[in-house]
Amino acid sequence: FSNTVKAQFEDEKELLSLAGTIPYDDRICHLADVADLKLPLIQSFLKEVESDLYGSANMDFEQLCWQMRIVDGTTEYVKPRNVGILFFNDLPQRFIPLSQIEIVQFKSTPGADRLSEKIFQGPIHQQIRDALTYLKNIVLKEYIRKVSDRAESVRFYNYPYIALKEGLVNAMYHRSYEIREPVEIRIHPDKIEILSFPGPDKSIKQSDLDKGILVARRYRNRRIGEFLKELKLTEGRCTGIPKIRKGMKKNGSPEPIFETDDGRSYFLTTLMIHPEATISEQESKVSK
Repeated sequence: FSNTVKAQFEDEKELLSLAGTIPYDDRICHLADVADLKLPLIQSFLKEVESDLYGSANMDFEQLCWQMRIVDGTTEYVKPRNVGILFFNDLPQRFIPLSQIEIVQFKSTPGADRLSEKIFQGPIHQQIRDALTYLKNIVLKEYIRKVSDRAESVRFYNYPYIALKEGLVNAMYHRSYEIREPVEIRIHPDKIEILSFPGPDKSIKQSDLDKGILVARRYRNRRIGEFLKELKLTEGRCTGIPKIRKGMKKNGSPEPIFETDDGRSYFLTTLMIHPEATISEQESKVSK
């Protein structure tokens, strides 16, 4: 995915950004203005999370933004923070390029051309929800297996929804928004891959990923995490990977695979199709 030189450069860049400087999501977005924070999006968020700030009709808009900590600067120079643009602008990709999700579908033969590509833009929480709805409609399928000595049938999915959800949210939460690469979901007939850049913190080893035992020493996007938690899209506290493993096991699916390289330049989550879900049916559904 990346050569060693690039990996070392990105690693040094990440260390510099995390040590002694403001995290990217909490930095000022100098390209944007306060007017680029959209009140309807803010109000919708505040209503959903049942915030006391919702319905503060008498509060000045800029004051509301200060209260939510989505602006920063001085009295003479007030600018949105990156987290504010990512959640409360209709098209944050104008200011933070490729802060988006791309879903790519492939044919069954190795090295085959793409069947189709779908790009999701807009506020990142809406991207997540729209992408999950799309995956539900085109990929997920329930199967029913009758068991001879039992009254109840066994139900399972080609992919458990919880694993897809946690994998995607994990990627959008922990990716770098400074790196101009989208979160990519690759749909193959026998597996789904979720790719994001860069990889996990150096304190997390590959053996930790294999065991699902994760304790991160630092987080790349704390503010993004705070908003995602309020929206109940994540619990944080490194629960994503354990929940993916648990969801796959409960569904009777193969163990998920989590990969990175020594330079931590990427993070790849692979979900294999349920062994009893037929690949031919999966490919047929994806082709629609």
